Amino acid sequence: MKQVMYDAPMLDSYSKVVVDIVERVGPCVVSICVVRNGRMRQETSAGSGVIITPDGFILTNNHVVEGASELAVNFVNGNSMNATLIGTDPTIDLGIIRVNSTNLPNATLGDANFLKAGQIAIAIGNPFGFQNSVTTGVISALGRGLRSQSGHLIENIIQTDAPINPGNSGGPLVNHRGEIIGINTAINHMAQGIGFAVPINDITKNVIGELIMHGKIRRPYLGIAGQQRPVGRKFQRAYSLIKETVIEVLFVKENAPAQRAGVKPGDFIVSLDDIQLSSIDELHHALSQKSIGSVFRLGVIRNDKLHALTVIASEA
Repeated sequence: MKQVMYDAPMLDSYSKVVVDIVERVGPCVVSICVVRNGRMRQETSAGSGVIITPDGFILTNNHVVEGASELAVNFVNGNSMNATLIGTDPTIDLGIIRVNSTNLPNATLGDANFLKAGQIAIAIGNPFGFQNSVTTGVISALGRGLRSQSGHLIENIIQTDAPINPGNSGGPLVNHRGEIIGINTAINHMAQGIGFAVPINDITKNVIGELIMHGKIRRPYLGIAGQQRPVGRKFQRAYSLIKETVIEVLFVKENAPAQRAGVKPGDFIVSLDDIQLSSIDELHHALSQKSIGSVFRLGVIRNDKLHALTVIASEA
């Protein structure tokens, strides 16, 4: 049998890259201890975070810190500090907390828009309480969709085979330059070795900025409850629909933008401006592109007639 010879210099170079990244980014990764006050008892959980500014702003997952009554941050050097919850965004599962300190080591935000499958990915976090654990792998796939714990669909999720375990949530996924390209958010428990991270791109950078500046994200909403409803070919032809489903309105919140525009239970929503819609997820995505105070048209079918209702985008 032919013996396989490994390229020692190449492996050594790879190791040096990983070691260098860990030495630079590792001190920026923290363990977050979360206390929540429940009805019957106090619960404690843990997650990870990464320092993104020298004055103590820490990026993590929404589901790590949501509902926290107390927050404590443990640093690599053994120090521990109380933290304040600055803001969260359940829609893309990001949160910002802050410690009262200065001159902290901080990691650099990268850009996930230029990632390619096969690139090196390094996850740093605190799985199972083991602080500053490092796992390596590659970007397995891009453009995945994943439900956050709030039920919202997070788009363009990064899939990686760098092992992500409980406690890694909120920690950084970094590239070969040591830049944060994602925040580790979930594990597929049905399959081994599949992890997911919220990408660092223009959308998430805007969210991070809004959370730091205002503590919340200002997003427009309609104020309806609805469901996906299949329609037949005859219905599609009658209204020039390319989609096989529409959004059936089940409930309209009082004084919400939808009610003020004239939307009623039983209506079928089929478009927003010139974008045809077939699901609540598509409606959420279309709404997310609108700014507060902007005006748009909602295509609604009622009593076999297509109506164009004017909606003024209001803050959720």
